[in-house]
Amino acid sequence: MTDTLLPDPTDLSAAALGTLETLRTAATERLRKSTRARGRISAALLEEHQTAAHALAWLATCAEALRQMHGWALRLEAEGRFGETERLIFQIAFGEYLAQIAGGIPMSQGEIARPQDMGLSESEQDAFRGDAAVSALVRGANTQAARGALAELMCAQAGHATFGATGLDDEQEMIRAQFRRYADERVIPNAHGWHLEDALIPAEIISELAEMGVFGLTIPEEFGGLGMSKTSMVVVSEELSRGWIGVGSLATRSEIAAELILSGGTEAQKARWLPGIASADILPTAVFTEPNTGSDLGALRTRALKEGDHYVITGSKTWITHAARANLMTLLARTDPDSSDWRGLSMFLAEKRPGSEEAPFPDPAIDGTEIPVLGYRGMKEYELALDALRVPAGNLLGEAEGQGFKQLMRTFEAARIQTAARAIGVAQSALEEGLRYAQERRQFGKPLIAFPRVSGKLAMMAVEVMVARQLTYHAARARDGNRRCDLEAGMAKLLGARVAWAAADNALQIHGGNGFALEYPISRILCDARILNIFEGAAEIQAQVIARRLLEGS
Repeated sequence: MTDTLLPDPTDLSAAALGTLETLRTAATERLRKSTRARGRISAALLEEHQTAAHALAWLATCAEALRQMHGWALRLEAEGRFGETERLIFQIAFGEYLAQIAGGIPMSQGEIARPQDMGLSESEQDAFRGDAAVSALVRGANTQAARGALAELMCAQAGHATFGATGLDDEQEMIRAQFRRYADERVIPNAHGWHLEDALIPAEIISELAEMGVFGLTIPEEFGGLGMSKTSMVVVSEELSRGWIGVGSLATRSEIAAELILSGGTEAQKARWLPGIASADILPTAVFTEPNTGSDLGALRTRALKEGDHYVITGSKTWITHAARANLMTLLARTDPDSSDWRGLSMFLAEKRPGSEEAPFPDPAIDGTEIPVLGYRGMKEYELALDALRVPAGNLLGEAEGQGFKQLMRTFEAARIQTAARAIGVAQSALEEGLRYAQERRQFGKPLIAFPRVSGKLAMMAVEVMVARQLTYHAARARDGNRRCDLEAGMAKLLGARVAWAAADNALQIHGGNGFALEYPISRILCDARILNIFEGAAEIQAQVIARRLLEGS
């Protein structure tokens, strides 16, 4: 097996990263000149050059992912844990991603971001491809022999939730082990049945997770939470989503609500709401999106008019997850009737009564209609009609009007990091289902895993899961260090969603016709994976945000 390993791979990767940074800088400067007007980035010009901008976002995301893989490898080398599995994952990742950058990065299955799309000249492209380190990695790192060797090692480790050392500390790996066991014992045996029945996640699962502290992971101890890091939150989200994305997403709305209150609430609001959120006595739901607005939150039409010591809220909301069970809505509405953009929006902590199967929305001012969905089940999606919903003025977040959009934007870093973690879990689940099936299913007298294209698919899944994992850990660590990380979080979410969809699609392909049958869990995993490119910022919106940050240079 050692003849499949490149000598001194971290030396090669270090050199290749330098050349890659030169290419990224050239692409950024070229596009910056094309999109700048009157000394700043022009929204109109950025839209005109959208294909180039999104290509740049993907180039920078792949470059950052490789940078984090390089750091991961160096840390493992220093700890004496850079074994054959890790070395193969590392070199295959560099070989594949450098080849994509040179020839075309898949932004979707029908859109390829090529170097010339970013205005890079032939000489600049030739300099990148002709670099000795880049050329050596593209030619010799991601070979069929390397992928086959990695697949053999994976077969020997089958049953483990990760292939290769993650680089986390012992405490975080203990957290992983705890939630891996829970997912194996309580979630995976039931998830497919819950999905097929389109059932709500049982209340006892919520109670068990509450006892484990899931809903207050990152809430400070003074407010009843565990006060843990965002990196630990990523590990928990990863493992629970590996069991089922529905269970892995249960705490997402609690995380968003807690972030909103911690960063924008008054001291009285923190004391009132955070302990209940941490214990799951309060189940929040995020009520932001409206019909016909999608990602354009600045165009929201739901009105909140002040009448005495209350606000009266009227409007329509859609894609509201877990709305029937929730007893608190983080609700974005327009308090300035003369405004037409984000400046007139305010955030409310609007209480509601939790519903039952017989009466999902018992409040007379709230009417809800379920939206049937392909996947991401277990909490259900709803369209809500709010008809003169009365909310006490003291429930205006921060007790300040016009701050809602800014308050929400401050939560996006954590929300997108968590979504990237959920994507890793879904991808890992697809990998495990594909690997299990490839070992058990026999065709032409041998198991599917014996065929190079099957083993190659599985090896690439393991590689990309690790790439997405390291990029997500990087974003989480930046958040833990109180550093601005909207760029890193956006990159982690953008890449993680692509990795999850590719893993699910390839794992279903390995199943062949059986993968198309509802009885096989991979059919559910494919549906679950598809949503990751849409919520918390669709891939196109995410690429736009990343590109703007890169071009602004801040």
